[in-house]
Amino acid sequence: MGLDMYAFTTPNQPEKPVDIKIDDDCTPLFYWRKHPDLHGWMEELYLIKGGAAVNGFNCETVELTLEDLDTLQSDIHKRRLPHTEGFFFGESSEDDIASTLEFIILARQAINHGLFVLYDSWW
Repeated sequence: MGLDMYAFTTPNQPEKPVDIKIDDDCTPLFYWRKHPDLHGWMEELYLIKGGAAVNGFNCETVELTLEDLDTLQSDIHKRRLPHTEGFFFGESSEDDIASTLEFIILARQAINHGLFVLYDSWW
């Protein structure tokens, strides 16, 4: 039990930037286990883009653009990921930061190849 976080790619342009269905056309791109500060950052992005999760930011999706990835990278380097806590979330570590920077490289490559990148989680 705990916070499982996923990034997927899809060749299909989402109709809206939030609440996108993960379907058979989606391919796993990255996985994090219990990186709550990144999850908090993604929740803020979800809300900015118009998300309105009724029961908390769980099993909700948000599209990541190149601009979002630039902001995420900047926030990581400036140590501005929001401290986030939750039931069974664990704590973010320096290894999580390094792996997220690796993810950003992969996500940019996917977008530059015409794919769309989605974030999803389950806890």
